[in-house]
Amino acid sequence: MKKKYLYIAIAIVAVAFVSYRLTRSDKARIAPPESTEGGSPMEVNGIIVTPREFANIITLSGSIEANEQVQIRCEVPGIVRNLAFREGSMVQKGQLLLRIDDSELQAQLTQAQSREKLAEDNENRARLLLEKEAISQQEYDVAHADYESAKAQTALIRAQIAKTAIHAPFSGKIGLRSISEGEYLTPTTVVASLMSINPVKILFSVPEKYSSQIHVGQGLKFSVSGSETMYYAEIYAIEPGVDAATRTISIRALAENPNEQLFPGSFARIELSLSRMENAVLIPTEAIIPIQNGKQVFLYKNDTARAAQVEAENRTQSDVLVNKGVVVGDTVLISGIMSLKDGMPVRVKIVE
Repeated sequence: MKKKYLYIAIAIVAVAFVSYRLTRSDKARIAPPESTEGGSPMEVNGIIVTPREFANIITLSGSIEANEQVQIRCEVPGIVRNLAFREGSMVQKGQLLLRIDDSELQAQLTQAQSREKLAEDNENRARLLLEKEAISQQEYDVAHADYESAKAQTALIRAQIAKTAIHAPFSGKIGLRSISEGEYLTPTTVVASLMSINPVKILFSVPEKYSSQIHVGQGLKFSVSGSETMYYAEIYAIEPGVDAATRTISIRALAENPNEQLFPGSFARIELSLSRMENAVLIPTEAIIPIQNGKQVFLYKNDTARAAQVEAENRTQSDVLVNKGVVVGDTVLISGIMSLKDGMPVRVKIVE
């Protein structure tokens, strides 16, 4: 009898335990998430696309060069007898810069002139004798050749004397000299640098994909380190070929430098405008979302956010030019875009 009651008690405990476990399981079960379509709208900002003017401006690095530049050297060796320029001053084309001692060459010139005069007298006498048939044609030819050789020797020495005086090849500013009077110069010694710095040249390179949009006469703006002033230049020469190593094209432009504020060798930050569009579709950069197959934006349609794939390559500092996927009049969402899903209900606040 006692065993019967014991079995009944065990059965009751087992049923109660199973019932308890089932109840706990039902309470712990998590309800499925509500559909986004039926949730409260998300508040976001948006803009209405309007037609705007777009200038495709690329930023490049370049350098400033002198319009003309040369290192002053002496063609003949000798001792410096006269330095006729002041360091850092302007010089004019043809101005005397320095003179080398030419006393030895002057003596050689006197000697050569004497030989030339003697050869000339011999040639004249030989001509008279040839006319009287007192000498042969061959003897006259020898005398004439001696005279021509003497004249050539005199001309050679005069040319060497002319090289002892160094003149400015063009007008410009001369730099710091590296020699002093009395120093012995050789043709390898650099006396100073001469630069023409008004105007100056701007040298830079552009990627080959822009080559068709660049032409002679095209203007550009640039700035230099340490200054916020914008300067203007005009392209005057374009390299006809592409550099195979860098895939770029070298370009030179000219900029006026009347106040000599631009120094050759300086870094230049260049802004080059390639093309302009009157009715361009521009949207803020923050509206673009990179995806696997390109780029997309969210448009506001029928109180929901709709994903739209776009084609966009060119951009400014704040906007992106959209070629396909967005049209004038569309409302583009610009905030909370990383939390948006296609078809999600939204409430849009239009911003300017």
